[in-house]
Order: sequence, then C-alpha cells, then structure tokens
Amino acid sequence: MTYIGRFAPSPSGPLHAGSLVAALASYLDARAHGGQWLLRIEDIDTPRTVPGADRAIMRQLQTLGLHWDGQVLWQSHRDAAYRQALEDLTARGLVYGCACTRREIIENHAALEQARGQRLALLDGERPYVGTCRNGLPPGRQPRAWRLRVPPGEETFTDRWLGPQRQDVAQAVGDFVLRRADGMWAYQLAVVVDDAAQGVTDVVRGADLLSSTARQRVLARLIGARPPRVMHVPLVLDPATGLKLSKQNHAPALDLARPVEQLALAWRTLGFGPIAADTPDAFLAQAVAQWARRYKG
Repeated sequence: MTYIGRFAPSPSGPLHAGSLVAALASYLDARAHGGQWLLRIEDIDTPRTVPGADRAIMRQLQTLGLHWDGQVLWQSHRDAAYRQALEDLTARGLVYGCACTRREIIENHAALEQARGQRLALLDGERPYVGTCRNGLPPGRQPRAWRLRVPPGEETFTDRWLGPQRQDVAQAVGDFVLRRADGMWAYQLAVVVDDAAQGVTDVVRGADLLSSTARQRVLARLIGARPPRVMHVPLVLDPATGLKLSKQNHAPALDLARPVEQLALAWRTLGFGPIAADTPDAFLAQAVAQWARRYKG
C-alpha cells in the first residue's frame, strides 16, 4: 500500500512549538516511508478561523523545509461531500436528530448517575451522551444537532507510539454529533470523510487527539473506508501552567528567523538527540534517516 500521510492544522493562528512537533513527526514519517505528505486546512469551525492564518501556516511550513505534495485541501470547500456522507448514513438509519441543549445533556447525565447510584466516567472532561433522543424527539421539540447511532462493542487498535488501545465508544462517548446545532459540520465527520477521500493511510498527530481515534475508526467503517494507522506523539506543555501549548492558550508563533533551531526543539521533544545542520533541508535529511531506522515498518 502506498503511504499517504497528512498534516491538518486549524487556521486559528500561526504555527507554534506544539503544532510544529505534530507537523514534523507526520512529515518525517511520510518521507521515511517514501510516501506522500498532504496539507489540509481544517477551517470548518468558522468562528475560530483567523483570516490569513492558512497562508501564514503555509509560509511557515515552507520556511521550515516542510514541503507538502499536491494541492492543498480546504475543508470549507467540502460542504457537498460532508452533506452526501450525512445523507447516506441517514438513509441507512444510522443518524438521528437530537433536540438536547448543552444544559440538558449535563442534567440528563446527572440523572442517570443518580439512578445508577454511581459516577460515570468522563472522557477528556466531557460527559457521554446518554441517548435521550435516540428513540425519538420529545413532543414539541425540533432537532438541533444530528448524531451517529453508535454500534455497541469495543474498538481496539494499536497506536504506533503509545501501543495497544481500546475504547467502548458507545459507553465512553455515546452517540456523537456529526452536524452541530449551529449548522456547522462536526470535526469527527469532516476528518473521516476527508481522510477517506484523500486515501490517507497513516495519521500522525498530537496525543490530545488520541481519544477521538476510536470514534473515527467506527465512523470510517460505517462510510466504507479503511481506518488509517495512527501515531500520537507527545504534546508540548506550557512550563508555567502545565497546559497543552495551543493557540487557545496564546502560545507564541514560531520564531522563523532561526528555522533550524525550531526544528531542533521539536526533534528533541520527539525523543531524538542533536543534529548538526545549518539549513532546514540538511537537518531534515538527517532526521528522515534517523526516523526511518526507528519507526519505519
């Protein structure tokens, strides 16, 4: 199978040290396997999109020597594909309308805990949807969002960085949203449809997205796609707060006056030793060779 990887940033600001770790790892893995490295701009969350950030990210990648293959794909241009996927799933009885507000989801979750007399596990701080509208909307209510009817059973897979993983999506997440109450497409639907359309075989990304993997695998199979292999690499944490370095937490943009230094910092985060190089191309050539020795296969 031809290796196809991708880097899929959200244009909510320029790349920072944390996003560079994910970009570098996905680039190195693609090049080490002799594959393609695609760039996808995940700009469907319109309120978080910063005008011009997509082009800024592209300039940053090129300055760092991280050159992608083929045409860039913007999710904002993919409405028809997402709509078709939703319609196909709905026709098969796999999607239903949900009238619940966020407050009602919290209250229904609390009521179920009280009825069972035990606390229910949270996933990344989020309450699983308890299926309030699964068998029909309450009288007089209209659907606000559209949810996938998640099949029962445990999802198992091997993460190439973190090892064996398992999750019962129906229990840990519940029926998850494919189209949001504000009319926007949910991340989970868009990423699965796009990975399938682009023939992505391998996804290398930050460990914060590990918890999304099981539900994405479930959805991929339901739309007739083969789930890609996954590798979730370490996050960069803010030393002052211990939180993930992110645009939401006001992480500073990369200092591209010294691109090799930025690559070296990301390289060390990935667990490798120093590389002596004066240019991004020279650095990356050595990094690809070392990555291949450790992770190819």
